[in-house]
Amino acid sequence: MSSSDRPLEGITVISLEHAIAAPFCTRQLADLGARVIKIERPGVGDFARGYDSRVNGLSSHFVWTNRSKQSLTLNLKDEEGRRVIDQLLQEADVLVQNLAPGAAAGLGLSAQALQARHPRLVVCDISGYGEDGPYRDKKAYDLLIQSEAGFLSVTGTPDDVVKAGCSIADIAAGMYAYSNILAALIKRGRDGRGSHIDLSMLESLAEWMSFPLYYAYQGASAPLRSGAEHATIYPYGPFSAGDGKTVMLGLQNEREWKVFCEQVLEDAALVSDERFSSNARRHEHRDVLRQLILDVFAGLSAEQVATRLDQAQIANARVNTMQELWQHPQLAARQRWTEVDTPVGKVAALLPPGANDSYDYRMDAIPALGQHTDEILASLGYDAGQIAALRARGAV
Repeated sequence: MSSSDRPLEGITVISLEHAIAAPFCTRQLADLGARVIKIERPGVGDFARGYDSRVNGLSSHFVWTNRSKQSLTLNLKDEEGRRVIDQLLQEADVLVQNLAPGAAAGLGLSAQALQARHPRLVVCDISGYGEDGPYRDKKAYDLLIQSEAGFLSVTGTPDDVVKAGCSIADIAAGMYAYSNILAALIKRGRDGRGSHIDLSMLESLAEWMSFPLYYAYQGASAPLRSGAEHATIYPYGPFSAGDGKTVMLGLQNEREWKVFCEQVLEDAALVSDERFSSNARRHEHRDVLRQLILDVFAGLSAEQVATRLDQAQIANARVNTMQELWQHPQLAARQRWTEVDTPVGKVAALLPPGANDSYDYRMDAIPALGQHTDEILASLGYDAGQIAALRARGAV
């Protein structure tokens, strides 16, 4: 398969991006073959470059979200810097930005101004709360949106709220920006017109919260915080085995409950125990049932418990660490790992979800700050002297 088979080959994306939501969106566009030009501040760059140094000195967040891009340093407050981006936009298909509220408009890069000059351009504005409404100008970080969207109210233990261990609000926004851009490009293919996408982190995560939202419909009580257990189904959650390891298991119906009692707990009498005769009853008596399960599992290793569950066709999983995920046998068997280049050498990289039989994903290098500045400027017609002059005045 050739690179020309990738569905976004020939599409150019200009991104005024930092942190996670916009970079995650544009990296996925790059995975599909789009040329992504990442605009970064001269000398500083995307502040996510400095979040940590866990990947051979590079930031884990940056390595995750920035492969296959070109890095162009550009001072958008400088007249010459704005002239450069105007030239880039003449040939661009998509502009993505997640600058502070109002910042893009202050630079003359509002969707309205851009589409007047570039009617085929797809403009995607990613913000915390959207371009209007009373929260429009509030700062929005991932944890703050997790809080505003009610995620913290249903996540954790009865005593403590707990945030997600990854940036789910940013990820949700990045995913919806990505899918909205793809839809806008399909639409443009039909009618020749660009689109403006107003994408908010709050609305993205609120969509993901729809199960607990509907569970609490018309003032009903919300799901209780129940740690790693399911809030309304039991048994469904983590159970310790005799070797100190944890097995995650989940039952969905009465047929599985019967098999679980007979083949896993090896206690058929529990099937007819009135305390456990329905999911609602099992949930009501969960403390008693938990102890019965733990008493059985105490005499078994986690592997033995998993074997019994597999034989009974009861859903189960290991509670893996990050190191165990790196070594996961299913990912290895499906050849989901590859390598990408970085400024400090090759690093492992997980292939994007969804193996397509008509093209390979683009898995190119993670750029150094400003690595492609001279190349991009030269493609716009700047000679070496002009590029040096731009650099001297701090425009690039």
